[in-house]
Amino acid sequence: MSGLLKPLRRGVWRYLSDRDILLAALVTAIVCVASLGLLYVVHAVRVWRLARYSPVVAARRDTLLIFGRRLVDDRPEHDFIGRLTRGRDNALAGRADRVLLLGGLSGGSISEAEAGRRWLTAEGWPGDVPLLLEQMSIDSLENLRHARELLRDSAGAVLPPVSLVTSRYHLARCMYLARRLGFEASPIGAEERLPVNRRYVLRMLMEAGYLMWIDTGMRWAALIGNHRMAARIS
Repeated sequence: MSGLLKPLRRGVWRYLSDRDILLAALVTAIVCVASLGLLYVVHAVRVWRLARYSPVVAARRDTLLIFGRRLVDDRPEHDFIGRLTRGRDNALAGRADRVLLLGGLSGGSISEAEAGRRWLTAEGWPGDVPLLLEQMSIDSLENLRHARELLRDSAGAVLPPVSLVTSRYHLARCMYLARRLGFEASPIGAEERLPVNRRYVLRMLMEAGYLMWIDTGMRWAALIGNHRMAARIS
């Protein structure tokens, strides 16, 4: 039974016991139905636009945040390898002054960040670009929260501009969360172009639902003055 429940301990599913988040889900469902699905369409378009049009090269030399993904036998799987490859390409092109690998333990014996570091080292990493590891998180929000603490200046106030490197289906949610957390962020797509296949379409449809849930919840919290809920992404 515990093995079957492991996927529910990661991502949005692990928050389902939280009353604020369940309330946000209820409000989102009501608003979506009241809008005849238009709310969902707006977020689906948002996900698609970032997935379709995001570049593969950073516009400037930047701090790169590479998002991890659940490992398979302690090794990066296909999507994670794509993210690592894109980060490596940018580093080799002189577009990275440092790289932060994001991701804690996801069921294996090493963190996603450590698995990413080993893969990049084996593939040939430029020695003049520091590799930093964030190994405490288990979802995208925690990735960015911990990255924020690692990247703050000595006064604890200023964050450097960052480029978010992740799979194209994942970009809209990461960009939304990063901006809510105070980052000046730009997207970089892991894939050369947007894949068109059943798996990828399903991923983007799921991401649109997550984004709708998060955004509507934050707007609802602001409307009713629920500072506890609003503080979850701040």
